[in-house]
Amino acid sequence: MNWLRRWNARSLASQFFIAGGLISIAAMVVVGFFVSHLIDETVIHNSGAATALYVDSVIAPLLPDMQTESLLDDASAQALDETLGQGALGKRLVSFKLWRGDGTILYANEKALVGRKFAVSDKLQRAFAGSLVARYEIASDPESDKERALGKPLMEIYNPVLQPWSGQAVAVLEFYETAEGLGDSLAHARLRSWGAVAALTATFFIVLSILVFRGSRTIEAQRKDLKERVTELSALLAENRGLQRRLQRASQRAAALNETYLRSIGADLHDGPAQHIAYASLRLDSDLLVNASTEPEAREKELAWIRSSLAEAMTEIRNICRGLVLPQIEKSSIKEIVTRVVEAHQHKTETPVETIIDEDGPELPPAVKICIYRFIQEALNNAYRHGGGVQQAVRAVSRKGHVRVEVSDHGDGFDPTEVRPTSLGLVGLRERIDSLGGSFDIKTGEGGTTVTMTFEPMEVGE
Repeated sequence: MNWLRRWNARSLASQFFIAGGLISIAAMVVVGFFVSHLIDETVIHNSGAATALYVDSVIAPLLPDMQTESLLDDASAQALDETLGQGALGKRLVSFKLWRGDGTILYANEKALVGRKFAVSDKLQRAFAGSLVARYEIASDPESDKERALGKPLMEIYNPVLQPWSGQAVAVLEFYETAEGLGDSLAHARLRSWGAVAALTATFFIVLSILVFRGSRTIEAQRKDLKERVTELSALLAENRGLQRRLQRASQRAAALNETYLRSIGADLHDGPAQHIAYASLRLDSDLLVNASTEPEAREKELAWIRSSLAEAMTEIRNICRGLVLPQIEKSSIKEIVTRVVEAHQHKTETPVETIIDEDGPELPPAVKICIYRFIQEALNNAYRHGGGVQQAVRAVSRKGHVRVEVSDHGDGFDPTEVRPTSLGLVGLRERIDSLGGSFDIKTGEGGTTVTMTFEPMEVGE
């Protein structure tokens, strides 16, 4: 199985080059042998047909009626001896035989074979069926001892002798010729055929390989790009799951903080306005107001105490509401938001706040604007309550969607580890910023405290 793993590890182009090369070589060998064999048969048959036509034109007029003759008469045999033993035909022919249909040799230039009967071979049967049979090989027939003794390939031709009026084969001429140069012609023809098949196969394989390699490079590039995209998507998916978990935790903490805020507001109402109202209610049931004999001055003094308690209750209720209700900031710029919250803080605490604002004007989501307002409001309140409002400063930067807001003071600072998890101020700020995908940072010490919130462009867009 190791070879299979190594094979699969190769590129598609490499696999094609190896497999296609082997298949092309096998196909070339098969086609080459087939074409060579076809060329050999064609050349031998054509050469044999030409020789047979020539021999037939010379020999046929010398033959008697072969349907009535059992053996050639002396005159016909002598005429054949003279014709076959001289001239160009005599030089080319090695041997000559005239066959009857039953396998009897009617005539042969080797006189010992005349009158002998042999088994009818397949080649002889085909010739008596009317077909010209030509072979280029070393003689192997039983009656061809003389030809076989030469030890070299000869052109063996079986040519049927046909009746002029019926076309029926009445005898067969078998002759061997030296066929000088035929072997070289066949070798040259084989070489050219093998060369043509190899060139055609190589051209086809090279062209196909070029196309496959181009396609393989395209596939590899697409595969690499797809792998990179899958990696990016996997990273984004993992980041998305992290953000989902972060949002879920922030939502859970926000729900808990809202409940804490509600309890805090209830406590403020109970400890502040509710106490004043309860005090006023108790004073309304006093004897000074119910008794008709009470002096007007005493009754007026009691009513003044009740009015004062109710006024203090209303003042505290308004202060609580003022901290809960936001101004209309959805369409405000960063500069307008910072200026509004800083002016409200200065009016409330009568302490100065240094303000530095740098923005390029891109529109921010309303949730981010609200977060900025609450962040500055809470941070300034902490700077006033815990840092004495010493050198308070607000620096806000908004550039191309990148938002950074920093609130600082030069108070005594505090230990962040001592902040209780149930503390609404810092914990609420952190949870609000985390829920929007921003980051929260706090630095504190003897030189003062700096609280920073940051939103990146992509996170703001989310």
